[in-house]
Amino acid sequence: METVHRVYFKNSSDMCDLESDSIDLMITSPPYPMIEMWDSLFSSLNDEIRQALEENDGKRAFNLMHNDLNKVWKEVARVLKLGGIACINIGDATRKIGENFQLFPNHVKITNFYQNNNFIELPCILWRKPTNSPNKFLGSGMLPPNAYITLEHEYILIFRKGNIKRDIQPKSENRYHSAFFWEERNKWFSDIWEGIRGISQNLNKNSVTQKKLRERSAAYPLELPYRLINMFSLYEDTILDPFWGTGTTSLAAMISARNSIGYEINSEFIKLFKRSIKNLKELNNEINKNRLNQHIEFVKRYWKDVKDIKYSSVRYKFPVITKQETDILLYSIKNYSEEEDKFILNYEKLEF
Repeated sequence: METVHRVYFKNSSDMCDLESDSIDLMITSPPYPMIEMWDSLFSSLNDEIRQALEENDGKRAFNLMHNDLNKVWKEVARVLKLGGIACINIGDATRKIGENFQLFPNHVKITNFYQNNNFIELPCILWRKPTNSPNKFLGSGMLPPNAYITLEHEYILIFRKGNIKRDIQPKSENRYHSAFFWEERNKWFSDIWEGIRGISQNLNKNSVTQKKLRERSAAYPLELPYRLINMFSLYEDTILDPFWGTGTTSLAAMISARNSIGYEINSEFIKLFKRSIKNLKELNNEINKNRLNQHIEFVKRYWKDVKDIKYSSVRYKFPVITKQETDILLYSIKNYSEEEDKFILNYEKLEF
């Protein structure tokens, strides 16, 4: 098996490189409107946003920022296949504008766009990101009525293009090979994800350029797109991330034996990505073996008498809970090569 991964260093509001109805799954975490670290980016794209922020017109700035994001979402709607899935990690913003502290509900704005553009809204995931900061309490502290709720979660919004499921060939070999374990399904398809912490970038703090990249990245952890890719796509599918950043979605696609395409306006991020893929084979091997070992431990822990389990993995010979798991197949990265505009990975079936 071979997968191909491309990055286009341009604004994803015009993905002219991609044909309509060509993408199987979109996963991204865009800049969060009204989070201060993104003010300069939004202002550089639209001078009206800068003016609104300077005038403390938070509502206007908020709407203008989402108008810019909507240009990207329109392109996502064009390139995603009918029945394809869009997953968007987004957090709401709290901010004091002038004398008023208020919430800016980013997830509502994005949901409204997709609801009005031929997408079906599916149940979302709350990603719990608790903070133990001693000064996390805002407002009047312990005194009512002017203390404020602390935001300790983000959303993973999930939408399907059109009102029909994706067209997949009956008994598709890739689909059955892409199956996940029974216990993974119970964990991954829960509406609350806990224990996944935001990733800290391994950047050189002493470099001005790297410091700016740190401020611009805010990357989500690898486990988040890795789960979503396994939940909503098949081997050899194409995954799109229109806000590529440090390339976390592409790394997860590589590990999961899917193709990927990214869009990013800052070409400096490619240096970080190339650094990350140096250890990709080892990481792929570790993740695969962890999945298999965790399944074996699950079977031992929760099914005392293995003889009661009717099904067995065709390839790996251990018990599985359902018939749909019998054809599970994991792939190991055999090698990768880099060309001028793409990365090519070759795989072999994982032996265990």
